[in-house]
Parts: sequence; C-alpha cells; structure tokens
Amino acid sequence: MTSQLRLRFGGHSIAGRKPVNQDAFAARLPEGDERDTKGAVAVICDGVSGSENAAEASQMAVTVFATDYYATPPNWRVRNASARVLKSLNAWLHLQNLSRAGHTDSALTTLSAAIVKSNTLHCLHVGDSRIFHLRQGRLDQLTRDHVRVEGGREFLARALGADSHLEVDYSTVELATEDVILLTTDGVHGFLHTQRLIAALGTAADDPEACARALVDTAFDAGSDDNLSALIVVVDELPLQSIDETHRRLTRLPIPPVLEVGNTIDGYRVLDVIFSGTRSHMYLVRDEVSGERYVLKAPSENFAEDAIYLDGFIREEWVGQRIDHPNVMKTFAPVRDKRFMYYLGEHVEGVNLREWMQDHPEPALDAVRDIVRQAVAGLRAFQRADMVHQDIKPENIMVDRDGRVKILDFGTVMIAGEDETASPLEKSVPQGSVNYVAPEYLLGAGGSFRSDLFSLAVICYEMITGKLPFDEPVVKRVRIDNYGELNYIPAIRRRPDLPLWIEGCLRKALNPNPIYRHEALGEFLQDFTRPNPNLEAAIRRQPLIQRNPVRFWQLLCVALIVLHLIRSVAAAG
Repeated sequence: MTSQLRLRFGGHSIAGRKPVNQDAFAARLPEGDERDTKGAVAVICDGVSGSENAAEASQMAVTVFATDYYATPPNWRVRNASARVLKSLNAWLHLQNLSRAGHTDSALTTLSAAIVKSNTLHCLHVGDSRIFHLRQGRLDQLTRDHVRVEGGREFLARALGADSHLEVDYSTVELATEDVILLTTDGVHGFLHTQRLIAALGTAADDPEACARALVDTAFDAGSDDNLSALIVVVDELPLQSIDETHRRLTRLPIPPVLEVGNTIDGYRVLDVIFSGTRSHMYLVRDEVSGERYVLKAPSENFAEDAIYLDGFIREEWVGQRIDHPNVMKTFAPVRDKRFMYYLGEHVEGVNLREWMQDHPEPALDAVRDIVRQAVAGLRAFQRADMVHQDIKPENIMVDRDGRVKILDFGTVMIAGEDETASPLEKSVPQGSVNYVAPEYLLGAGGSFRSDLFSLAVICYEMITGKLPFDEPVVKRVRIDNYGELNYIPAIRRRPDLPLWIEGCLRKALNPNPIYRHEALGEFLQDFTRPNPNLEAAIRRQPLIQRNPVRFWQLLCVALIVLHLIRSVAAAG
C-alpha cells in the first residue's frame, strides 16, 4: 500500500493575564491530491500589543493563509505559493492601517507558518513567534526573532501590515517519522527554557492537544504575563513511495493497442495515423458525440515497464491542461471516463521547426524574429507557471498554417511544486536533446528559464546559419567537466551579413555558464529585435584572434610571407 502524509495536530491558546487574547492559530491537512501537491499547513500569529485591531489581524492572517495557500496552482513551489499569499495579505493589512488616520499600526501581527509537503518541512516566518523541530530528544529553533533593542526595550523589527514591503524568512528541514514540530508565541517560549520545552514535548506523540495545553499552563505558572499559544504537529507517516508503488500508480490504465484508421477508442474515431513509432503513437481523432477533432497520443507497449517514461507521459497531459497560452499546445480533460492510457491534445495543422528550416534554408531575419518572439511568449507562460520545459528543440516547436508557433511535448517539464515531492524516479541522463540541451545539465546541475533560453538560442542560431553553435564532438557528449569545454563558433563567421549586435545577442544567450546569459527572456527578445550598443561594443573590443580567428591566422600568414620576402631580398642584396 502506498504510504501518504499523516500528521496529528494539537493546539491551545489563552489570554493569560491579559484581558484579550490577540494570538491565533490554524492547522489543516487536506485529503486526496491536495495532500500530495500542497501538503499540510500549521500557522500561528501573535497580534502586536498596543495595536487596536491586533486580535482581528492575527485571526484574519491565520485564516487567510490556511485557506488561500490551497488556492494557489498545484505546480507552484511552496516558497512561491506562500510568498504570493503573504504578499497579498500584507498589502491588504498595510492598506487598512494607512486608511485609519492616527492609527497607522492598528492591525499588526507576527506570523510563523510550517508547511509539511512530502518529506520536507517549509518554514516561513515574520516577527517573534517561533518554530521548533524536535527529533530524538534534540530541539532546534528554526526561526530567529525579528526584534531590535532601543533604550533597553525590545521592539518588533518586522510584522505583517507594518510596511508595504514584506521580508519573510524561509528555510527547509528534511523530516522523519516521529518528528515533532512546535509553534509558539512569545508568551510561551519567553518563559520556558529549552530543557523544559523538551521535557514537556515528551508526551506530544501520545496526545498533542493535551501536550499543547500542558505547555501553555506550564508557561503561565512560570510567570508569563502575555497571551500564550502553542501548536504541535506530530509526524506519523511520510509519503515515500517505493518504485513498485510508483509503477502501479502509473500503470493503473492499460496501454491501448496500435490503432488504424476507422478504429474507435472511448468514443473517438481514428481519422488518420499521424505518427506510429517505437516510443508512442499519435492519431487524428473525432469525438463521435461532439464532432470535435483532437490529436490522441498513446504510449508504446515497448515502454509498459518503464516507470520514468510513463511518468513523463502522464506529465504531458497534466502540464498541457494547466498552461493556457496561444503559443503552447493544449491538452484536454476527457469528457468520458478513460479505459486506456492516452491523452487528447490540440490538433495543430502545420510543420515542425525542423521541417520549416529545411523549407527556409536562408530565412529573412524578420521571419526568424517572429518565430523567436512567439516562442519566448510561450516559454514565459511556463516560467509564470513555475515550470521549465527542458526539451526545447526544433521537433518540439510547431508552426501552423497561419504562422503561429506552438510549443509541445511536455514529458520532461520540470514542475517546481512536484520537485518538492519525494520520488524514486531519478533521471540520470540530461534532459532534452543533446544538440540543444543547456550545458548546466551536462554538469549535473538543475535547470531554470535560462536553460530554456539557451536551447531557444541554439535554435535561433541554427535558423540563421544552418549550423549548430558549438563543435559537434563536444555537443554530442552527455557529460562535461566544466563550461570551458564548449567553444562557441561566432554566427557572423557563418553568415557574414549578420549585424554585429545580433552576434552579440546570440553570444550572450549561448554563454555556457548560465549566470552570464540574459537575466530574462524578454531581455533576450529585446536584444534580438533592437540593437544593443553595449553588446556590439563588447565584440568590437575583443582581440581579433577571439573575434575572428580565421581572419587572424590569414593576416598572420600574410605577415609572415611578407617578412620572409623582405628577408630574402635583403639577403640577396
């Protein structure tokens, strides 16, 4: 049976010796797919004393965070999703504070959130509430208090609603079963030292709520003069799948047999066999109920036992349903239950970019720019969704009859949110085609939008020159030891009429080291569309041997011949 995330929560909060309780906490462990894609949330807030609406601010903060986090897309990283929620929450609180003349700090609160996704604890923190992690008798404080000391008194340096800009601490910890996570406000941890906390947490696994109540009572008896709150999370089980469990999940539906024109599958009639190969089969089909046409793609029986391949196939359908952009191929949720493993995609009538290049061996720069502009727009849609395509190559870019570009094939897409989920499916080979893969993959590093930019720049270079930008033997390797192994061949050497500023743009985008490439896809498009004097000047400043090695050696040979003639004449005289 596949293991899943199982946690138990227990919390307690009292006003203590104060008339009003300005603390608040919330916890949630969802069911189904949400538990896998978003994880569990535990959040605690402490309304800032002296603020008129501190209690309302803390209560709203825990409620909104524990609700809105689950409304973010499942493909987003925890850090990205939670940051978006906190930014919006902070902006609303700050606006409310500004609107109350004379009460600019009337709705301020701390916030500490613990999100458990897969086998990782993600901590987000603002203020002086705290998150602790207990394992085998060792208690670690995972947050630092945001306080400053003035005149012998402590003041909060950060709080939700205090400023239009919010700086949030973020950290992660790998979890194990039987771990305990503790969230407290300063009314508790300000009056209990570490050993007393460890001793009190010894009963957490038996009854986390009773343990939280005991912590609060102990801090109160120790003289706490503030509101007191404690929230405990006990880790009972983590969702670590075995390879067999993963394979069973992926192979729940059988792979369909190879189809022919006229066959039907789940109410879709095959009109044409677009492609039939060793890896997959692709058909043009018509829904016999609605009359809509789709591309139906099914995996090959050759890969029925390949969990990594099947995982990528399922990923294709998932990604295509979540990115809605005119330059990205769509996939569609079936209107009827599926009996076989396949997905329905948008039917794009046209040619792939490889075929386009064969039909246009010397394209005009404006035609290349139009394709690049649309490809950049599609890749930015991936970037906004916190995804990296990782397999950008001419075969995965279609140009339809109207000239519209469509990016397709999502089997190797890196989904940031999924990367935070433990999986035994490790891909040991670089992503993408070796002719277009970014060098960082060849070094075993992770990818980013700059990796997709590199692949697009290779295609751009190839459209312009008809060649690849690096020496063939190096390109075909699947591992390199350092970026210096890739030697860029200037595009202008292969196409002398190319403007120097375009050469500069390509050279920057194709830098083997990703940190030296463009900082945004839009920046690359800008440099490819309009002259950038800085890039052009950088090339002009290069020594001739770097700018044009062939011309350098030609001139050197001429100089040596002239020198030899001069010496011969002098010797004869």
